[in-house]
Amino acid sequence: MNEDGLAAEVEAMRTELANSPVEIVVANHCYGLFELAAVYLSQLPPLLDQARLAIDALGCLVDGLEGRLGETEGQLKDGLSQLRLAYVQIDGAQRAGAEAASSAGANGGTPAQPDAPSGTDAEG
Repeated sequence: MNEDGLAAEVEAMRTELANSPVEIVVANHCYGLFELAAVYLSQLPPLLDQARLAIDALGCLVDGLEGRLGETEGQLKDGLSQLRLAYVQIDGAQRAGAEAASSAGANGGTPAQPDAPSGTDAEG
């Protein structure tokens, strides 16, 4: 693609974006953060620090823009709650596994675990 074609494509994308309702654009970014957190939580072993950052970023948007996200707000709140619950469950399972290994003499101590994402009952 030549430079003129690229410039025309960028301009078309900007026009489409400008004609889209902002709550839809913001919701799309929220869905991206949801997916990012889910990817980190699903790794073996889960990447809890990275997942926590994505969950907290999503929480900042969803909680901070409450009442302004249009039709998708309920879905976004549900998704955020699901991620927070999954995080706490995975973190708890890892801690239990580390404690079991420690008490069995497999290691000398339990490694430090990250704090739960903001807004969870397991906040440290």
